Amino acid sequence: MTVVVKIGGARAVDPEGALADVASLVEDGEDVVLTHGGSTAVDETLEELGQEPTYVETPGGVVGRFTDEDAMDVFKMVMPGKLNTDLVESLQNEGVDAVGLSGTDGKLLSGKRKSAVRVKEDGKKKIKRGDHSGKIESVNADLLETVLAGGYTPVVSVPMLGTEKSGGYTAVNADADRAAAAIAGALEADLVVLTDVSGIYEDPDDESTKIDSAATPAEFEGVKAAAEGFMTKKVMAAEEALEGGASSVIVATANAEGPITSALAGEGTTLEPGVLEAENEATQEAAK
Repeated sequence: MTVVVKIGGARAVDPEGALADVASLVEDGEDVVLTHGGSTAVDETLEELGQEPTYVETPGGVVGRFTDEDAMDVFKMVMPGKLNTDLVESLQNEGVDAVGLSGTDGKLLSGKRKSAVRVKEDGKKKIKRGDHSGKIESVNADLLETVLAGGYTPVVSVPMLGTEKSGGYTAVNADADRAAAAIAGALEADLVVLTDVSGIYEDPDDESTKIDSAATPAEFEGVKAAAEGFMTKKVMAAEEALEGGASSVIVATANAEGPITSALAGEGTTLEPGVLEAENEATQEAAK
């Protein structure tokens, strides 16, 4: 079994328990690929440098980072630099032979660069240019499988490798949840998304309304309806992971004892491939 673990970058997420759990899984012979976010650290570094982080809202209502050239420089410094190195260092201290990789290494994560994005400002749709972002279209699974086969544990960070219209390459930002989803799909792995809440709640303010699982399209519609704010992107990423071939997706808290093992045992909110069946059947029927 291969497990892809994504550790969130929110300040409230403590990675210590997850890293110890990675060590336990590796000791038991499991293949683990660790991925991580870091938006909070990027924002803090931008502010320390006197720059204001920029977030935009898409016409569909999803809020995301706008990464201009200066922000991209900070992103490259913080994500594959300090944060990735810190995690590799911590895993080495847990007895795990970890290898840090960015999405640009060996074309691990690649796709077209988006230099302009559609945004909604003051109720109007606009085009905002100068963005350094992209959507992951390809994962070099062979690279990850080679690293795993050698007895190493990959720790993967965005940026991804973006293809310019000229045919050249440039490092660009990509959503960390969707990066983890793409990797889990390519490896046909279980994806565990660790965050600062215990799962997806029917009422975002009430932990007792946690949704335990979704295995049918109707149940998944309930999950999507319940997701708000930062959880919206995680549900989008979960759907992409399952469409790509992931065995399951579990959204769970990082701040529990043995958070990965607990998530795989049923804690958190588990989403199974069956949530896509009706959608796929409808698509096939329409194509006839």
